[in-house]
Amino acid sequence: MNKKVYEVPKRVLLIIAGIIWMIAGFNVVRLGIISYKLIEMKWYLPVLSVIIFVLFGMMFYKMTQKHSKRIMNYAEAYRPVWNFFDIKSYIIMAVMMGGGIGLRNAGVFPDVFVAFFYTGLGCALFLAGVLFIIKFFQNKV
Repeated sequence: MNKKVYEVPKRVLLIIAGIIWMIAGFNVVRLGIISYKLIEMKWYLPVLSVIIFVLFGMMFYKMTQKHSKRIMNYAEAYRPVWNFFDIKSYIIMAVMMGGGIGLRNAGVFPDVFVAFFYTGLGCALFLAGVLFIIKFFQNKV
């Protein structure tokens, strides 16, 4: 066994992915809740949050299945800690984060949009993290 210091058992990558997605989801939903406090509440805004949650939740569910399968199919028992994502996913994540931060800071998105969209998106991100944690426990060695 030639384990390097930055390598972890491949199953642990599921926990790492889960924690990272839960932290991201928490931070995004926090921004949505802050924006909800800044706007006049309309009855349909929480409904829009739920719609965004369902749409992104379905997408993230497929993503967690794909990445969990990829991780568990690694031939090696130990993998570098950053292998919880593949290159394509890192690029997508960077573009989405950079775009969201840049557009929000530029004032492109009004608070009403940030409120319902970020709350739904953040909850879906957090759920993706929970799904990775569940996959960790389902994939016993």
